[in-house]
Amino acid sequence: MKSIDELGDLTGQRILIRCDFNVPLDGDTITDDGRIRAALPTLTKLREGGARVVIMAHLGRPKGEANPKFSLAPVAERLGELLGAEVALAGDVVGPSAEAVVASLTDGDVALLENVRYEPAEESKDEAERQGLAERYARFGDVFVSDGFGVVHRKQASVYDVAKLLPNAAGYLVAKEVEVLRQLVEAPARPFAVVLGGAKVADKLSVIDNLLQVADTLVIGGGMAYTFLKAQGKEIGRSLLDESNIETCAGYLERAKAEGKTILLPVDARVADGMDFDAREAIGDVAVVSVDDIPAEQQALDIGPESEALFAETIRGAKTVFWNGPMGVSEIEAFASGTAAVAKALTEVDGLSVIGGGDSAAAVRSIGYDDASFGHISTGGGASLEYLEGQELPGIAVLEEEK
Repeated sequence: MKSIDELGDLTGQRILIRCDFNVPLDGDTITDDGRIRAALPTLTKLREGGARVVIMAHLGRPKGEANPKFSLAPVAERLGELLGAEVALAGDVVGPSAEAVVASLTDGDVALLENVRYEPAEESKDEAERQGLAERYARFGDVFVSDGFGVVHRKQASVYDVAKLLPNAAGYLVAKEVEVLRQLVEAPARPFAVVLGGAKVADKLSVIDNLLQVADTLVIGGGMAYTFLKAQGKEIGRSLLDESNIETCAGYLERAKAEGKTILLPVDARVADGMDFDAREAIGDVAVVSVDDIPAEQQALDIGPESEALFAETIRGAKTVFWNGPMGVSEIEAFASGTAAVAKALTEVDGLSVIGGGDSAAAVRSIGYDDASFGHISTGGGASLEYLEGQELPGIAVLEEEK
């Protein structure tokens, strides 16, 4: 990939840049601006070089229709505060307002087009439809810069198709993400521990399959752990279970043993009758039990204190750690302890600690850690997982093509 440092003199050039500003909102208030902050180094470089910066981004799933609920207005306001400069927001994506805003830019100015997912063709499976929209995007730029890592696994008009139409380069964020993830799969310092959590084991099967080849230890928590425990013959009560993948999990356990790898599972759990998500509280009393003694009528909703200590010891003893997925229902205080213990251990790694975006990134920030507490926090949970699965990411592949 070409770096933005290789673009030469930027003065007066219109730089069309794809960012990932899909931030969480509470009404019109941004509750985590991490993705906006992650774009600042690239945007600052372009502005200081005298470029006229035109940003494409999305928010939520407006399904091809303009919807004020998904407007990028809060993003434009916050980005302007962080840059210390006005960010002009177009009232549409490729219509008269966008054309007027782009035409009004002078050197060092920044404009943000409205939510690209207002356009039906943005996410179309029809290549010709995407191409037509990409051609309209391309009129706004002399060069395309890709800096939205959270969308590079998508073949979309503002990610993939427009990159074929203009000279292109990777922004600092995308270049850094690829550098870190490539290190994980090609040359990790050892021991290399992978920590996986979250609800569904099916979402992580390909990651487990690929990382068993390179990791020394897989630490598995969250809802997905209980399918592995079931594969060991344990009774898991009403805990999450993916019955269709019990045999697959059993196969991974056998494979790890045969290859001298370790799959580390919880030894105890916090259980309750259930959870009330709206009230953000447990239903009934919360108890800590061994994973051999989960009551038939209860759910395991977080790892227990012995598992926290075991997982933390493994993480602190590694030289490279990748983590994706909470250890329990961390949005509820009674089941947030396991995730907090893993986060703390990652700050104590004497080596490279990588958080794979998504819920894990939001969790560590909500606990109070800043990004500098970790080696790297990915801005793209889905993209980072697909990279570690060994899949080709269209938004990266198109930057690596010979022009």
